[in-house]
Amino acid sequence: MSLKSAVFSGALLSGCMSLAGCAGHHNSDQVLQQATSDFQAVKEDSNVLRIAPKDVIRAGESLARADRLSSYWGSGNDVEHYAYLSQRYSEIAREHTQQVLNEERAAKLELERQRLQLALREAKLLSVQQQGQWLEEQIVSLATTQTDRGLVMTLGDVLFDTGEADLKNSANRTVLKLVQFLQLNPKRVVRIEGYTDSTGGSDDNLKLSLARAQAVADVLIDLGIDEKRIQVEGYGDQYPVDVNATERGRAQNRRVEIVFSDEKGQLGAAR
Repeated sequence: MSLKSAVFSGALLSGCMSLAGCAGHHNSDQVLQQATSDFQAVKEDSNVLRIAPKDVIRAGESLARADRLSSYWGSGNDVEHYAYLSQRYSEIAREHTQQVLNEERAAKLELERQRLQLALREAKLLSVQQQGQWLEEQIVSLATTQTDRGLVMTLGDVLFDTGEADLKNSANRTVLKLVQFLQLNPKRVVRIEGYTDSTGGSDDNLKLSLARAQAVADVLIDLGIDEKRIQVEGYGDQYPVDVNATERGRAQNRRVEIVFSDEKGQLGAAR
């Protein structure tokens, strides 16, 4: 091989190695950036910090090691390794947190169900006649309107946290009255309708309104009301009862309405 050819081959080999090194360095940078983003997300989540602090610490330690190694030439594989470990610890922290949150929510719902059932049993100590008369009066007093859809009772926004579909404890008294009324009137059925204000997108509002209506229905079913007697509808931000330009108006529009059938079980037409 001539000297000129040897020099050219050496330059070509050096260039290829340089390009390979650049490509590897670019890939490790991408992995490191993703690991950093994942760690930042779990670090800013108060639930993750409460439930899985050790996994967050491990994710941070692995990320710091990957970051230090990234400044050394030719350490791309090591950077990717520790960045991957950081991502896995972040993922484990998220999964562990979600599992614990689900368990906490289930325990809370079970405790609330037991409390409601106890209150329901205590209420049954009253005579059926007393219950019937008293509940009829209570339901009528709570109903805001007599419409062509039937007698309508409104559960206001105060019974839900903002943007949430879980019933607050303040709803229990009203829900218990509703359960007892339906138990004493086995032919009546109800349609539970959810509404929101105009804040947020239409699709999200529709989902939230349906979830709130379903939350009320789930409590009724859990306390012994046959699901066949319950219809559920979500209307999102449609059919406001007040303007959405003020906080008071928006609060009025965030609601769940219970529409009662007549004594024969006939419901008025839906919207």
